[in-house]
Amino acid sequence: MLDPLVDEYVQADHHDPALLFTAAYNEFAGPVCGYLRARGVDDPEAVTQDVFLALYPRLDTLHGGLQGAKTLLFSIAHARMVDHYRRRERRPEPAPYEVETDTRRAPSAEDQAFGAGSLGVTELLHGLPDDYREVLALRVVADLSVEETAAIMGKSQGAVKQLQRRALGALKKRALLRNGSE
Repeated sequence: MLDPLVDEYVQADHHDPALLFTAAYNEFAGPVCGYLRARGVDDPEAVTQDVFLALYPRLDTLHGGLQGAKTLLFSIAHARMVDHYRRRERRPEPAPYEVETDTRRAPSAEDQAFGAGSLGVTELLHGLPDDYREVLALRVVADLSVEETAAIMGKSQGAVKQLQRRALGALKKRALLRNGSE
């Protein structure tokens, strides 16, 4: 049974594209969407809208009225469905990321710097005197100035510079010994 708008189209001027479009949409949007859903298209509502957008520019040259629009709509819908499956074949299905099953593990820069790597900062600093570790942590890691480090450590700026020089020397010596033993 045709709805009143379709009856109106049948009784009105058959050459009015806007009226034909409205009648075709009201009559066939549901069946086109159902066809696309039944054929397994991922987003049948969006593809249905695309089908009707493709129909609109062709209305001026369409023959057969509402029946012609139906034939053209389902031809367009079929082509969109085929395009959907072709796209799906070219693009692999995305897989969800699961941390537990990911074997591509690499240590972070932080892990490498603070002990997970062979020359971790924590390992290198471990055997140094407390003053050396403190000055290196404040000057290098915290990126504080000589003045700020001196104020925190309660030492003169000259003493901080001397401590830093000695600590870096000891650190270099430890790194060289470590690399030489591997």
